[in-house]
Amino acid sequence: MARKRKSSPKRVHEPRIPVQCAPRFHPGFPLIPRELSLFTARLLDLLGLEDLRPEIRLVRDREMARLNREYLGICGPTNVLSFPLDDAGSGLVVLSMDAVLRESFLYGQPPVDQMTRLLAHALLHLAGLDHGPEMDLLTDRAVERCRAFQPAV
Repeated sequence: MARKRKSSPKRVHEPRIPVQCAPRFHPGFPLIPRELSLFTARLLDLLGLEDLRPEIRLVRDREMARLNREYLGICGPTNVLSFPLDDAGSGLVVLSMDAVLRESFLYGQPPVDQMTRLLAHALLHLAGLDHGPEMDLLTDRAVERCRAFQPAV
């Protein structure tokens, strides 16, 4: 008698955002690159920016300081940089793992909230928003709404 093969549930493939990581991943960073890829896709949906096609690069302070000096002429690391690559929504977000952890401690908030804040801020820049009340409001809303699907960290 032939066995009936159980059908496996269909997997829903979520869009993945490319994430590159520094050779020395910070062990305290709230998400591993695969999780950050899915998290960013959901964040784009929450922000209404589904058409953006960002790439994320996680770096340490040394690399961030180099980029900050090279592109902005500013000495020292910053927390996040965004680089639009074209007019079609492609862009690069460079996020300092060290800054996320340092600032989360300084501001007394979970690292995943600070990561969300900086990531939302950079994505909104890629979408063409400048600093101001609208960006602040959208960033704060993103942090609040993302708490619903954050992994336990």
